[in-house]
Amino acid sequence: MARGGTTSYAIRRMRSNKKADAEQWNERRRACAHALLNRPWITKEDDAELFYWIKDQYTELRDWFAEYTGFVLLLTRTMAKLDKAPLAAEPWMGFPEFRDVRDYALFTYALWYLESKTELDQFVLTDIVEQVSEQLKATGVEMDWENYQQRLSMVRALKKLRQLGVLVHVDGDETDWAHHTDKNVLYECSPSARYVLRYYPKELKQYGKLEDFNEQVVYPETVEGELRKRRHRVYRRLLIEPAVADREWHSDDLYYVVTQRRAIMDNLQFMLGLEGSRYREGLFFFYPELTGECSLFPTAAAISDLVLLFAGELRRAIGRNDCYVTDQGTVELTRTDVEALLYKLQQRHSDYWSKEHRSMGLGELADLLTQHMTEWKLGSWLGQDGDGEARQRFVVSAVVSRWNADYSLDEEEGATS
Repeated sequence: MARGGTTSYAIRRMRSNKKADAEQWNERRRACAHALLNRPWITKEDDAELFYWIKDQYTELRDWFAEYTGFVLLLTRTMAKLDKAPLAAEPWMGFPEFRDVRDYALFTYALWYLESKTELDQFVLTDIVEQVSEQLKATGVEMDWENYQQRLSMVRALKKLRQLGVLVHVDGDETDWAHHTDKNVLYECSPSARYVLRYYPKELKQYGKLEDFNEQVVYPETVEGELRKRRHRVYRRLLIEPAVADREWHSDDLYYVVTQRRAIMDNLQFMLGLEGSRYREGLFFFYPELTGECSLFPTAAAISDLVLLFAGELRRAIGRNDCYVTDQGTVELTRTDVEALLYKLQQRHSDYWSKEHRSMGLGELADLLTQHMTEWKLGSWLGQDGDGEARQRFVVSAVVSRWNADYSLDEEEGATS
């Protein structure tokens, strides 16, 4: 009996260990998937542990992303990168540090310059400027480096490359060059330089229009090829965009979302731990943790707090029948309605707001709030005047009903929370 009991205990312990190992494996896989989706790449030098986790689970990660998104997982001896792209570019997808289209152009031409460099090659900023200028001149574009604004564009481009780890700074400062062109900066090239721009499955000259550049895979012209292409479109949007309402899907894609809802929710929960919820307005996904690799709403910015307060005030207005809820669960507000709700919040809570928000007029505050909600797909303006400026109705997403916020007083500390 004693021997049998010992054996039973050993079996239970073995099963428990296997379960713990499986859970740890799942957690690591999700950490890898999130990092690959949200970082430009993962290098062995900067995050060795995560790099080796990806290497250990490379086959599973590669196959999942290839099957459901068409994204290609690249793995070298020094880095791992998920080659990804959105179906359509959105304003919030750019580099927030960049202020002009010229910044992006110089960023790209600086990458062209780095293609001729090998790892640990050293060069100076003025070498980049000279060769980029010659290349641009050959295309009919003249750069005027006497113009301070154009120099600042180059500075922003180079600083972004440094931030990404593409350029390794050795000595000097770009801002000094912007003020005095006789100054210089010494750089080295990192192995990541040739992996910044994404891979295209066809020669660039074969693309006829801008929308074609979102291709990540060449699909066969068969029924299976079309089904795979549709699956990739759906998963790419769900993973990259904050939310996609039913009205935003093409009819074929919406049919897939509706009929394959359970499979989509299971797949995204398995690989990324995302929790799906079906609203009348659409299928939306939420990350259960308070922090993560991905950008989450509410953000750390004070405007997110204001959106949460706005959601609570809107719920109270609906409870008083002051607002109409559509069949899709959305709420349509005029600009006056938005400002009226903000006025009530301002009267009650402005003491807790940042100095910037307290000093804003209702019109400025409404613009800031609706812009933030639009970027997070929590609402959108419908209707414009002839100049494309006047916004007639702000349609608040049904997902906003998920939140209700207010300020509370911590009695022990005597502070707001």
